[in-house]
Amino acid sequence: MKTPPDAPLGRLAVAARPALPWLRVRLSGWWARVLVAGGAQRQSHEAAKARGKSWAYTSLKDANLVYADLTGADLSGANLTDANLTGANLTNARLPGADLSDANLARADLTGADLSDADVSDADLTDANLTDANLTNARLPGADLGSANLTGANLARADLTDARLARADLAGANLTHARLPGANLTRANLYDTDLTDARLPGADLNRADLTDADLTGADLTGADLTDADLTGADLTGADLTGARQLATAHVLEVIWSEHTQWPVHVGAQMRARSIPLGGGRFIVEGSGNSGADLSVPPVPVS
Repeated sequence: MKTPPDAPLGRLAVAARPALPWLRVRLSGWWARVLVAGGAQRQSHEAAKARGKSWAYTSLKDANLVYADLTGADLSGANLTDANLTGANLTNARLPGADLSDANLARADLTGADLSDADVSDADLTDANLTDANLTNARLPGADLGSANLTGANLARADLTDARLARADLAGANLTHARLPGANLTRANLYDTDLTDARLPGADLNRADLTDADLTGADLTGADLTDADLTGADLTGADLTGARQLATAHVLEVIWSEHTQWPVHVGAQMRARSIPLGGGRFIVEGSGNSGADLSVPPVPVS
């Protein structure tokens, strides 16, 4: 069924989606007429009007907004379920409480966007730019964030259960109290990321870069740490119960405490190669912990 042009969805489509967004040219009248005759479309003067406009609490379910320019637009509480926002420009857009479940946001630019409390479950955000975006309390279970740029993003208390974050860049991001059980973080960049009290049971951190990450109080039970780089990471009070392939991880200068839980035998080995920092904290000297038996239950270091 064709969307009426005067309906909210119709107005947004006209205003936000310019013709041939991948090629915008200024031409003389003669060349313009030649291209129009060949099927090209003139860009509407309405195209720029979507920037900064308010579509708060509007139903845009199934909307086709491919390459839409929604810079600074207010989409608070909007229903964008199953919407196609591939390549859309949502820089500094406001989307708190919006429903983006199952939406396609592949390659979309969400730099500085506010997605706090938004439902982004099962959405496609592959290669999306979420630099400095606010995703506090956002719900992203099952979302695909493969190769997405999340540098400096705020994901505090976000739900990323079973999310796919392979090769995602989360450098400097805030993931305090975030929930990531079963998340795929293979080769993800978590350099200097704040994962304080984050929950990562069963997460796949194969070859992830956790250099200088803060994992204080983090739950890494059953996580796959194959070839992960934990150089300089803070594991104070972290729980590595059942962590897999820790023997292959890089642990040079890892900080840990008396309350850190290592697999059996690993605790004694870490203590043997660590020096005290005071206050019940230690720092690991040397690299790796090859030869550790990780197949048995862990115990707290005492």
